[in-house]
This record gives sequence, C-alpha cells and structure tokens, in this order.
Amino acid sequence: MRLADGPQVECEIGISAAQEHVWGLASDIATSARHSPELQEVEWLDGASGPAVGACFAGRNRNAGLGEWRTRSRITRIEEHRTFQWEVVHDDDRCDHGPLAVWTFTLQPLPDENGTCLRHGMRLGDTPGPLQQAVARYPDREEQIIDGRLAMLRDGIEATLAGVKADAEGQGRRGR
Repeated sequence: MRLADGPQVECEIGISAAQEHVWGLASDIATSARHSPELQEVEWLDGASGPAVGACFAGRNRNAGLGEWRTRSRITRIEEHRTFQWEVVHDDDRCDHGPLAVWTFTLQPLPDENGTCLRHGMRLGDTPGPLQQAVARYPDREEQIIDGRLAMLRDGIEATLAGVKADAEGQGRRGR
C-alpha cells in the first residue's frame, strides 16, 4: 500500500447485545482508551462533557515503535445508535485543521440474530502528519512503512472491538 492508495483499515465483530447498549460503549471515548493497546487516556476539551458534533477531546498514545504522543480530535458525525466518527487533527491550540486520520464506529443489527455488528476503522486523512514524514525520509520503504503501521492499527482495532464485546456481553475487564 502507498499513500496515494488512501490507506485505511476496518475490522468488525458480532456482539450479543442490543444495538442501543453497544452504542453507549462505542460513543464513549473512554471505551477505546480502556481497550486499545495504543490509546492510553482521553479527556474532553473546551468544556465538552460528552459526544456531540464539533466537540473536541485529547488523547495520549503510546507504542513501542513510535514512543508517546498526544492527539487532538473532533467529533464530526453522530447518527444515534449507528455511526460515531471523529477526526484526529494537529495538536495545537485550535481544533480546526483538516484531519490526519478519520476514525469511525458503525453499528448495525446482526442479520437473523439478536445482536449487533460493530465495525471500527480508520482512514488516513488529507493533512500531512507523522506517517507522511516517515515516508518522505525513507521513500524507498513507503510500502513497508504504511503496511507496518496499518498492521499495528489493525491489532489495536481488533483489541478494542474485543473489549467492547466483552463489556457489552457482561464480561468486561477492569482498567488495564
């Protein structure tokens, strides 16, 4: 995969719980921080106290390959019980840049079952960020850099989905 291909990753999981219950977990920014191996903590910004289009939140991330960094995100789309989407933007004093990445939870009923299909994914945004900088430094390794990052993100998304499933089905773990 190359930057020009629009890198993205999405995973899904079936959950034996009502869509409304799964929605409460997916639209709570603390859920991802509880289960993601990379996202360590989150906090609402600018007086926000819950999900609403335009609300911003900060995140602290860490992984062995990239170290530790902070992010700033803004919620861009909410369709009650169906879609929760936010953009990661540059971490500065404002929350008005184009996206570095776009993250989405999508929910729908499982066919012929009592439960919810939860999808979680991200696509690289239009604003240059650390991934593009790494590719610019090592252009001959572009595919390796992008494939490696997407593999890390896939692992994190799968861990987050497994955690949401455990929470929703009453088997949630406490903290880290």
